[in-house]
Amino acid sequence: MSSLLTESDLIHESDVVWLEPLDGLDYVRQALDKTKRRNNRPPYARDGRMVGYARLDDSAEPDPDSGLYKRRVFYLLPHDRDSIPDGLYHEGAPGEAVDPRTIAPKKPGTKTDRSQRGPAAIASARL
Repeated sequence: MSSLLTESDLIHESDVVWLEPLDGLDYVRQALDKTKRRNNRPPYARDGRMVGYARLDDSAEPDPDSGLYKRRVFYLLPHDRDSIPDGLYHEGAPGEAVDPRTIAPKKPGTKTDRSQRGPAAIASARL
């Protein structure tokens, strides 16, 4: 899923766990993944790395068809701005990217100048 998550997608989130410091991360990608459990660290099968995930409250119920819980996962791919500052996303960001500083349980996170345009674009706009 993209960053176009709504609060109704996240009503059972209890907290967000960050696996690394947010300093230096202009954006993170977010997606809803289906997992077997609601609270432990979910498996990660994408390229790149998982930088955080949401835990669900006790009232969260699994999907009746699959038996899996929908949980938000935050990740970065090898070609993202944190790894290659002058690369593809020197300015701009992927569609599912949001500023990690705006993420909270039950809140989808938002796009900001930092997440979408990058520090170089923000600095040049100030001039």
